Amino acid sequence: MGHLKRIHDVLIVGAGLAGMRAAVAVAPGLDVAIVSKVHPVRSHSVAAQGGINAALGENDSWEKHASDTTKGGLWLGDQDAIEAMCREAPDDIHALERMGVIFSRDEQGRIAQRPFGGAGFPRTCYAADRTGHALLHAMYEQLLKRQVYVYEEWYVTSLLVEDGGCRGVIAWDLLKGGLHAIKAKAVILATGGCSRIYLTSTNAVINTGDGMSMAYRAGAPLMDMEFIQFHPTTLKDTGILITEGARGEGGYLLNTLGERFMKKYAPEQMELATRSTVSLAIGTEIAEGRGVDGCVLLDLRHLGRARILERLPQIRQLALDFAGVDPIESPIPVQPGAHYVMGGIKTNTWGETALAGLYAAGECACVSIHGANRLGGNSLLETIVFGRRAGLRASQYVATASPPLGDAGALQREEARIARLLKNEGRERAWQVREELGKALALHLGLARTKDRMTGALAAVRALKARAARVRLDDRGQVFNTDLITALELGSLVELAETVVAGALAREESRGAHYRADFPKRDDANWLKHTLCYYTASGPRLAYTPVTITRFPPA
Repeated sequence: MGHLKRIHDVLIVGAGLAGMRAAVAVAPGLDVAIVSKVHPVRSHSVAAQGGINAALGENDSWEKHASDTTKGGLWLGDQDAIEAMCREAPDDIHALERMGVIFSRDEQGRIAQRPFGGAGFPRTCYAADRTGHALLHAMYEQLLKRQVYVYEEWYVTSLLVEDGGCRGVIAWDLLKGGLHAIKAKAVILATGGCSRIYLTSTNAVINTGDGMSMAYRAGAPLMDMEFIQFHPTTLKDTGILITEGARGEGGYLLNTLGERFMKKYAPEQMELATRSTVSLAIGTEIAEGRGVDGCVLLDLRHLGRARILERLPQIRQLALDFAGVDPIESPIPVQPGAHYVMGGIKTNTWGETALAGLYAAGECACVSIHGANRLGGNSLLETIVFGRRAGLRASQYVATASPPLGDAGALQREEARIARLLKNEGRERAWQVREELGKALALHLGLARTKDRMTGALAAVRALKARAARVRLDDRGQVFNTDLITALELGSLVELAETVVAGALAREESRGAHYRADFPKRDDANWLKHTLCYYTASGPRLAYTPVTITRFPPA
């Protein structure tokens, strides 16, 4: 690595779908590089199961897709962004197909589409129940074809900011140890979500919100962080995702009485109501004593062996391996689990943040497509549409941007910070604080929230933030020091947890994934607005900004 010039036109942080799609969209001839803390195909996008939405059907249209997305997000999504995504979705799906994504097919040989929650049409394109895997591997081939340089197993610790613009990053080389400045005319953050603030989550252990935290510390506001989606169906105890595709194929949810209880909560859409509705219904059934050992049952038996093996092979394997249940013969025990953060770094429809030269796409960004509740199948679509858009806009920006200068002492400051961490003499280890953070949020900021519980959570998070800065590292070496990375990730997690609690405590209404037992009604008069979080040394400063409404007035 020593001989490589560490300066690029466009530098992308994160090698999941948004990051790779951005790299593929960058104009030919520009020097583009990706920095990732894991090998690119180990990125969390690989775990996406159910599918990717696009209005491809004869009676479907992008307007209907946009309407479903707006309604599903309870009118908190920005409609200019929703319109851009839904309008561009079909072309993006066909582009993926040309890149070699092997989608499942219908009898006519067209891309197969399954029904998903909150959608008026079956518009979720899929590759069995391994859609993310199919997409990510196809994108990685494109990366290799374009010979994009990858800093593989490098951990970015902070952004390089000079003259109010982002001009690169500071990153730790996991393999050899040591911090380096990697400079660029433009930086795209595509670092994924932060649902690991919860103890059990469908997210990979790498989903610690590093990019959100970095942008926040550099002065870019975070938006709508209080909206955390709980996926209705995760495996008991492990939090492993059981795709909405299982219900899209016709799976039933049953309580201990054997009732399809969704008929009480959403008589028309039943199991395919929006995620916040289904999660809340499951939570209610369990709380009122109609659960089965803290879960409800997902019954696929009536689909038959052939259909389960064709459409849901991975779900069957996961149920066998982690719950000891064969869904061909018995129902799967499921419960809601932390899954996705609707909030993130505030961007416009081209991925531009408040910081010149800094872009964000995918789950780490909040273009505000999802509003208060994301529809299944829209997250993969968001990575592709807005990854591509960020890559295009960054290419235009670097055409006129001046080359980055020195690192203005930033490298020395980060080196001093890492040195302090390595020397810490605290009693606790990073994993202990991380576990306590996860438990505090699970307890106080779950499906139903109240002022008292969240006030307790805020105090707990602030205490944990202080403890996180003092954790002891048992490994003080340079080579593959995962202890150090865990401590740095913990810093991101506690910081983001504080923004989630602060935003949730302030929002005195119920909307989508944010359900307040003490304010059970949606309040458009006072709360049809986005929460902005700005970094200050003493914690987040909140501000508000209006929602963009174009063609779908709130109903």
